[in-house]
Amino acid sequence: MTKRRPATLIEVAERAGVSLTTASKAINGKNRVSEETRARVIAAARELSFTPSPIARGLTGGRTSTVGLIVADSMTHRFAVPIMLGAEAALGEIDLSMITCDAHGDPARSLELARMLAARKVDGLLVVGDNNAVTASVTAQADVPVVYVYGESDDPGDVVHMPDDVAGIGLAVDHLVDLGRRRIVHLTGPAATTAATHRVQGLTDRLSHHRLELAAPVAYGEWSQRWARAAATRLLRQVPGVDAMLCGSDQLASGVLVALDEMDRQVPGDVAVTGYDNWRVFALETEPQLTTVDMNLEAVGAAAARDLFIMIGGTRLPGGVRRHPCGLVIRGSTGG
Repeated sequence: MTKRRPATLIEVAERAGVSLTTASKAINGKNRVSEETRARVIAAARELSFTPSPIARGLTGGRTSTVGLIVADSMTHRFAVPIMLGAEAALGEIDLSMITCDAHGDPARSLELARMLAARKVDGLLVVGDNNAVTASVTAQADVPVVYVYGESDDPGDVVHMPDDVAGIGLAVDHLVDLGRRRIVHLTGPAATTAATHRVQGLTDRLSHHRLELAAPVAYGEWSQRWARAAATRLLRQVPGVDAMLCGSDQLASGVLVALDEMDRQVPGDVAVTGYDNWRVFALETEPQLTTVDMNLEAVGAAAARDLFIMIGGTRLPGGVRRHPCGLVIRGSTGG
């Protein structure tokens, strides 16, 4: 007679009709779960003969209850930190801990770290990439489940979580148009970068929806305040009547505000300005403070971690990119 394998926590969650996180909280006696839900989960666990253990044996198959997180590039730490916070919070709900490593922008080092972490018997890997570039896949070499976040993998079979930059910048366009702005220009980073490409696509789509066009060709350049200041000065001299400057990052918007001040243009009276990222060191320190798009990276990180839970439990997920909604934070630079 074949011995039946132990039930997993994922199977308990499915039987009870709740999420994996809720099932874990109910099994482990944590708060924020109603008594009715807890009873349903406990009943499902008994029906399936599920036996929890201190190292979450039902989820991880007796491994280490540890997830490895690889930051692909040190230059993305400003974006990696909120992703890590979101992932860590989600991992904590299911009693998994996290080991963080930095590949310093070296794909070979990313692969080496993935192999090293797999050798240490981590239950899975999160790879935090760079939204300006495609991330080299390490899945084939890792031998554990891998989920990618904030960087599209070069393997279409990988599970990837990204902010929806196309729709995100559309929020800023709609806001400016609702305010009556019609002479809009766009300053952004290098043309070949993924983030710039997606944001220009979203910008173009939303302007077309409103039957508008940019007042000048997209200004591509560096992700720097110095470049933005010079580019904004040129645009303001070349394009009469500009009434809105939509920027591909908060750092660029900060430089644009300097240029506008130097040319004695009032913000938002003469020209409205929007940023992207909701990077507080820029968005809240400018005068006026920046209206900007928030990519909600903590939520993206948490969603990636939850998909990893499912994959660790043995469920295969279809590859592809899951795009998550951004939000518009309205402040004084648009006056709306």
